[in-house]
Amino acid sequence: MHRPLHDGWQVRLVAGSAPEEIAARLRDGIPARVPGVVHLDLQREGLIGDPFVDDAESELQWIGEADWEYITHFEWSPDASDRHDLTCDGLDTVATVQLNGSTVAHTVNQHRSYRFDVTNVLRPGSNELRVYFASPVRFAREQESVLGERPHSYHHPFNCIRKAAYSFGWDWGPDLASVGIWRSIGIHSWSQARIRSVRPIVDVIEGVPSVEVHVDLELSDEKQTDGALRLDVAVAGQQGHLDVTGPGAHVLRLEAPDAPLWWPRGHGRAALHELTVGVSKASGQGPLDSWSRCIGFRTIDIDLAPDAHGSAFTLRVNGEDVYVRGANWIPDDVFLPRIRRDDLHASITDATDAGINLLRVWGGGIYESEDFYELCDEAGVLVWQDFLLACAAYSEDAVLWDEFAAEAEEAVTRLTAHPSLAVWNGCNENLWGYVDWGWRPALAGRTWGEGYYRRLFPEIVARLAPRTPYIPGSPCSFSDYLHPNDDSNGIMHIWDVWNTHDYTRYAEYRPRFVSEFGFQGPPAWSTLQYAVHDEPADPFGPHLLVHQKATDGNGKLMRGLGDHLPTPATFEDWHWATQLNQARAVAFGIEHFRSLFPLNRGSVVWQLNDCWPSVSWAAVDSLRHRKPLWYALRRVYADRLVTVQTGEHGLEAIVHNDSPDRVMATGRLVRERFDGTALAEYEFTVDVAARDIVHLPIPTAIALPDDASREVLVVELEGLAPAYHWWAEDPKLALRGGDLDVSASAVAEGYEVRVQARTLTKDVTLLVDRVHPDASVDDALITLRAGASRVFRVQAPAGLPPEAFADRLVVRSANDLVATAAPCHDEGQSSPAVSAIPAAARP
Repeated sequence: MHRPLHDGWQVRLVAGSAPEEIAARLRDGIPARVPGVVHLDLQREGLIGDPFVDDAESELQWIGEADWEYITHFEWSPDASDRHDLTCDGLDTVATVQLNGSTVAHTVNQHRSYRFDVTNVLRPGSNELRVYFASPVRFAREQESVLGERPHSYHHPFNCIRKAAYSFGWDWGPDLASVGIWRSIGIHSWSQARIRSVRPIVDVIEGVPSVEVHVDLELSDEKQTDGALRLDVAVAGQQGHLDVTGPGAHVLRLEAPDAPLWWPRGHGRAALHELTVGVSKASGQGPLDSWSRCIGFRTIDIDLAPDAHGSAFTLRVNGEDVYVRGANWIPDDVFLPRIRRDDLHASITDATDAGINLLRVWGGGIYESEDFYELCDEAGVLVWQDFLLACAAYSEDAVLWDEFAAEAEEAVTRLTAHPSLAVWNGCNENLWGYVDWGWRPALAGRTWGEGYYRRLFPEIVARLAPRTPYIPGSPCSFSDYLHPNDDSNGIMHIWDVWNTHDYTRYAEYRPRFVSEFGFQGPPAWSTLQYAVHDEPADPFGPHLLVHQKATDGNGKLMRGLGDHLPTPATFEDWHWATQLNQARAVAFGIEHFRSLFPLNRGSVVWQLNDCWPSVSWAAVDSLRHRKPLWYALRRVYADRLVTVQTGEHGLEAIVHNDSPDRVMATGRLVRERFDGTALAEYEFTVDVAARDIVHLPIPTAIALPDDASREVLVVELEGLAPAYHWWAEDPKLALRGGDLDVSASAVAEGYEVRVQARTLTKDVTLLVDRVHPDASVDDALITLRAGASRVFRVQAPAGLPPEAFADRLVVRSANDLVATAAPCHDEGQSSPAVSAIPAAARP
C-alpha cells in the first residue's frame, strides 16, 4: 500500500537573505504545495510576483541562494506490513531528510528517486517529516572548488551539481534555480516481496515478436529463503510463470506470434499491448505486488555504414528506414511540478499536427515523466533521449561518477519499457566542445566526461537495454579521426546560421543528418504583452531584453533580416517581420535537407516548445500559441513535399515522397506576373515511389524571368501545397500593400475570415491572439496569387466583434512590410517608431 504525503506542508527560510518586508514571515513558515518548488509557494502566498514578468528574474535571485526547509506532520498507525519505506520520487536537489528527528538520508541528485526503510523510525500517532534543501547555487560553487573549475556555458557551474542544467539559465531560459519536493513523496508499506523494477526487452526474430521480462525482486527480509515465490507474466494473450526462491533478477521469455508490431508515425500503427507482472506466494495466497505497462514490439537500429560520401546516420524501425522529421524538446515549464499530463498531451499534439515523428529530449533538461513517454508511445512519436550532460566539461571524480552511474541505471531501467525510446545519446555538444571550443588548455589534462560517453553509459545501455542504440554524443562523426561536427559523417549541429551567417548558408551544407539547427523569433503578441511592459514597446527595451537570453539575440534578429525583409518601421512590424523571418529561415533549411534525400536522412529542428515567455527558437511559445514557424514546419514536414532548389544544371522542382504510397500526379509549372498574367507554363506528370524522391529540371522558359521584381515561379502538383520560387528578395519585389479584401463573420465553430488578393500577396497570416489571447487559427503563411482567396477559421471565445479579426494589425503579409518599410537613417539615428534599434544591429 502506498500512502502519499502531500498534505499539510510548510516551507520556511532557514538561511540566506530575503527582502526585509517578507523575511520574518518566511522564517516562521508559509503553506507549501507538494509536489512543488519554493518559487511557486512564494508566488501563491503573494510574497513574490510572477517570476516570468518583466525583470522579476533578477529580483528573485536570492531564492536560489537561500536554504529552505519543508515540514509536515502526519498520523500513522502500525499495520501487519513487514516493511515501511519512505519513497521520494524527486528531491530538488541537495536535501537532508529527517523523520522524527532522525536523519534518514542526504541526497544530491534531482534526477534520481529514493527509497529509505523507515520501519524503525515511524511511530504510532503523530510523525514529523522534514526535508532541508541547501542552496543549489552555493552548492554548485562549493563543488566546483572541490572538483576543479572546468569549462561550461553561462555563469553558474551547473556541471558540478546533478540538477537540471537549464534551471540555472540558458540562451532561451531564465536563471530561476529553485528547490523543493518536485515529485511524489509517501510511505510504501509492504510484506514479504515487492517488484523493484521490470525491464521488458522486446525483439522480433524471423517475424515473431518476443519479450524477455527481467524482474528484480526485493524481499522484506533478504535472509529469508523459506517459501517459494511465483512470478506471473502476461502480454498479448500469452502467459507464463516462474517459480523463484530469492531476491534479485529473474527472467521470463514470452513469444507473441499474433501481436501486431509498433510503428512510428507514417509507417504504421503504434500498436501497444499491456504487459502485466505479478508476484505471489507459490502456495497460492493472494498477490504480494504487481506491475503493468503498455509495451510495443519493434526493433530499432542505426545504420552508420561508410559510403562514397562519408558515413550515414539512418534510423531503422522493424527493418524499415525512417526519414526523421524531428524537433528538440526542452522542459515544458521552468517550474516542473506545474506540468500536467494534459500539458504534455497538448505539446505532443503540437508535434504530431506539424508532421513531427521524433522528439529529442535534450541533455540540459530532465528525464521526462512517465506521462511524456506514454503519450509518445501512443502517438507513434520516436524519442531520442540524451543523458543529462550538456555544453560543459564534467569531472569524472567518484563524487560525480557514482551519481551519474546511479541516475543512468535508474533512467535506462525505467524507460526500457517504452517502444518510442529509439536512441540513447551520451551528451549534448561536449565532444564538439572538447575539440573546438578551447577546452583543452583550460582542462590541463583533467577529466572532461569522455569516460561517461565511451565507457559508463554504453556499458549501462548494453547491459540494461541491449536492443536500443547508443551514440556517444550529438554532434558526432562516429570516428576518432574525424571532426565531430562534419556534415559528411554522422550527425551535425548547424549554428553558424543564426550566430554569424545568413540562413541561405544552409544550402552550402550536405549533411547526412542534422540534430540541431534553428532560428529565433519572438513569441505571440499576447505572450509579449503578458510578460514585457516596456514603455514604449521596443525590441531593445530593458524588459524585452530580459526575455531574450541569446548573446546579442535581438541584434542577430535584425541582422538576420538581411536582404530578405526591409528594416521594420514600427514595433508591430518588428514583431511580425522577425516571426516571419524565423519561419522562412527554418523552412529554407528543411527544404534543402529534404532535397538531398537519400543522402540526408533527417533533421531535428531546435526547438518545439518553450519553458517561459521569451524570444527564442521555439515553434510554439510558452502560452501554447503556435508561431508562424509552426505552420511552416507543418508544410515542410508534410509526408509529401514539393520544393524548388538550385541543382547542378539550374532550377529543379523536387518531390520528396516520405509516405508508404506511390505518388502519381499531374502538375503545372508556371511563370507569372504578380497581377496573375501567365508568361510561360509547362505541364508534367510525376511518378514517385514510396519513400523516394524525384528531381524535375525546370525548362529555361520558366526558370529565367523577364522582370525578376514582378514575377514568380509556381509549382502546382495535385494534392500537394504549391511551391514558389522568387528571383529577388522581398525589398526588391514590386509587392503592393493594402490589396486585400478582408471580411469576417461569426460562425457556429468560432469565426471565419475571408481574405481575397487583388494582386500577389506573400505569406498572409492572421495574428489572432491580438484580438484575444485564447484565439487560434487553422492556417498561416498563405501566399495568395492575384484573384485568389482563402477562408481562415478562427477558434476564439464567443462574443468578440468579428471585424476585430479583419484589423490591419491582425491580417499581416510580407507585402505590409515592403509597403511600410522605414526610410534609411543616418548612422547613429534610429527609426522614430522603433527607437532603440541601434545602427550596428540593422541589416
